[in-house]
Amino acid sequence: MEKLAFTMKIYPGQAAEYKKRHDEIWPELSNVLKDAGISDYSIFLDEETCVLFAVLYCESKQKVDALPSNPVVQKWWAFMAEIMQTNDDNSPVSKPLKQVFHLD
Repeated sequence: MEKLAFTMKIYPGQAAEYKKRHDEIWPELSNVLKDAGISDYSIFLDEETCVLFAVLYCESKQKVDALPSNPVVQKWWAFMAEIMQTNDDNSPVSKPLKQVFHLD
């Protein structure tokens, strides 16, 4: 298993809507993520800066890297684009983070 962490950013005033949409995550999106070998996926919010911090475990980074071509993922990105910073293809602007400490 590999642990991945990254940041994203929502627009000010969109925290409640972001949480609501994730509380009601589409079953087909959950299935796509699980089929890609993703587990223990959490997203945290810094309410002062609107920065999201995400961490997940994956079986294969190659499978995770293939997710942007999945139509369900693309549909989710389009659904989320109005409430968060996105790239031209609606993918979230994200910044991978380097792990510098781990306590087992």
